[in-house]
Amino acid sequence: MNKMLRAAACLLLACACAAPEAYPPTGRGHLAVSANDNKAVLVNGVTTAVPNPAPDSVALIDLRFTPPRVIAEIEAPASVVGPPLSVAVAPDESIALVTAAMRIEGGKQVPDNKVSVIDLQSSPIRVIATLEAGAGVAGISINRQGNLALAANRSEGTVSVFTINGKTVTPAGKVRLGDEKSGPSHVALTPDGRMGLVTRDGDHRISVLSINGPNVEYTKRDLYAGQRPYGIDVCAPGRIAVVANIGVGQGDEDTISVIDLQASPPRVIDTVTVGQTPEGILCSPDGRKVAVNAMSGSNKPPSSPFYRANGCVLVAGRGVLARWPHAPGAEHGAEEHRGVRGDLVRSARYRPAHRPARRAGRHPYRYAIGKRSSGS
Repeated sequence: MNKMLRAAACLLLACACAAPEAYPPTGRGHLAVSANDNKAVLVNGVTTAVPNPAPDSVALIDLRFTPPRVIAEIEAPASVVGPPLSVAVAPDESIALVTAAMRIEGGKQVPDNKVSVIDLQSSPIRVIATLEAGAGVAGISINRQGNLALAANRSEGTVSVFTINGKTVTPAGKVRLGDEKSGPSHVALTPDGRMGLVTRDGDHRISVLSINGPNVEYTKRDLYAGQRPYGIDVCAPGRIAVVANIGVGQGDEDTISVIDLQASPPRVIDTVTVGQTPEGILCSPDGRKVAVNAMSGSNKPPSSPFYRANGCVLVAGRGVLARWPHAPGAEHGAEEHRGVRGDLVRSARYRPAHRPARRAGRHPYRYAIGKRSSGS
């Protein structure tokens, strides 16, 4: 599982970056932030608490180098539970917000509610505030304007609202979506900051939020894309969103779906099969491709008939769905499947880097890219 997670994070990061250059360029868009859970490990298909774990950490990665370089790492609470989208970087790269869905209590994982505000411009980087959201806070996004953040509270059925003024982040209330079993997992925001989409894997729906400045309301409009919608992203320039439906983990091939944001009201318009348990999903900055990391059975015990040693990263574009790795012999290139329908799928091919980035923490599972706030 660790190998799959590292590969997924690296490839999803690479999907949003330009080709490497001989000398590092300047300007924004070169930072990645990884939140690393050191207190949990997968044992025979079961997430298990680590005895006497090292503290969780947050790593800052410079993408201007080949391979990418870890340039700082600090202690901060994080969690492997929930979709791998629990880090958000402000558009100006001044701060990052990192959520912690779980903590260890009595040797077991229990819901946590912490959001760390990390100053990315200080040297060294440091936590400048620790805020409270709701129980099981997981996916978090900052709007393109940089003045509002929304966080999904998986164990509470709510979304927490935070206002942002410079490096000051202030709790501004919660929006109730469902009961504690509805499982809000992640929030994606449109480029204009006026709409939010919240995945709810507990009751299999996506809730639409209306946003006016700091005022956030549940419109009561829900979309039904597939079983257990989890990760979600809005693709530039804001015409569509893509959502990963992780399914129920019984070995079936799961899906990603496309949401038409120009329709009134928004609606699901297409669904593509991608493999077992697609968790993370991310659009490229130009909105032309979508990267998905799928467990592909790697999170199951080796005795399971659905077990595979490795997960896979898929890159979707028009006409081709490329997977790396997946089938035997595909370790050094992409396995391509042509003829996939829908506007989502465009031509793409991916090859792994020969020199992986330095490992950051036990579970480098959460990531966000500078200048990659939702819809940017």
